[in-house]
Parts: sequence; C-alpha cells; structure tokens
Amino acid sequence: METLVAVDPGLYFWTTFTFLALVWLLKKFAWGPLLQALEERRATIEKSVEDAKKATAELQRVQEESARLLSEARTEAAGIVTRSRADADRFREEMRKKATEDAQVIVKNAEKEIQLETARAVAQLRTEAVDLSVSIASKLLRKNISAADNDALIQDAIGQFKRVQ
Repeated sequence: METLVAVDPGLYFWTTFTFLALVWLLKKFAWGPLLQALEERRATIEKSVEDAKKATAELQRVQEESARLLSEARTEAAGIVTRSRADADRFREEMRKKATEDAQVIVKNAEKEIQLETARAVAQLRTEAVDLSVSIASKLLRKNISAADNDALIQDAIGQFKRVQ
C-alpha cells in the first residue's frame, strides 16, 4: 500500500505534463470555438433584441400615424357630409326661388293675357253695341244713315260708353 501513496517524481512530471497538454488542447480546440460560438450567440441575441425594439418603435409609430390618418379621414368625411348638406340646402333654396320666380312670371303673363282678352272683349262688345245701337236708331228713324254719319254715331256712342264706365 505504500506504493500507491509514495511520490514518484517521474509520475508527477508526466501527470503534470499530460494535464497541461490536455488543458492546452481543450483551450485550442474546445474552449476557444465554444467561447466563440457563445459570443456569436450573445451578439445574435443582442441584435435580435435591438431589432425587436426597433420593430416595436416602428410599429408604435405606424399605429400613431394610422390613428392620425384615420382621425383626419373622419374629420374630412364629416366636412364632406357637412358641405354636401349645405350644398343640398342651397340647391333646394335656389330651386324654390326659381320656382317662385317662374310662378310669378306665369301669373304676370296670365294677368296680361286676361287684361288683353278683357280689352278685346270690351272693344268687341262696344263695337257690337254701337252697331246694334245704330241699327236700332236707324230702324226707329227709318232712314238710312250715311257711312260718315254712321262713324260719327259710333264714335259718339263709344265716348258715352267710356264715360259710363
């Protein structure tokens, strides 16, 4: 049992050499690439987090912009509706005024037509009344009146008829 616990300088040297060689090999071929892979992974994760923050900020900006555009669109739509109603009211008022003016023109024309027809009817009645008066007067006098006398009597009867009215 003493041989297991006894210090052998050769065994000590080779054990230390093997351990250092193994540490060097592990550092060169295992820990170096492993640490490099971990560093790359950390950089990738940091970049992903940064990209996510940028995307979140961009999304926030886009949401604010779309909310602003939606608000503007609603405001513009309300303005269009208001202008359309105002235009419709103005058009309705214009049409009402035009219809009133047209009706007044029609009434004035009808009144003029009635006055003209009344004047024609009065003139015709006067003429017929004068002719009838002359005819009656001529039958009463039993004589024929000349054309000049007839015209004079007609003018006299018209004058009297005008004074009566």
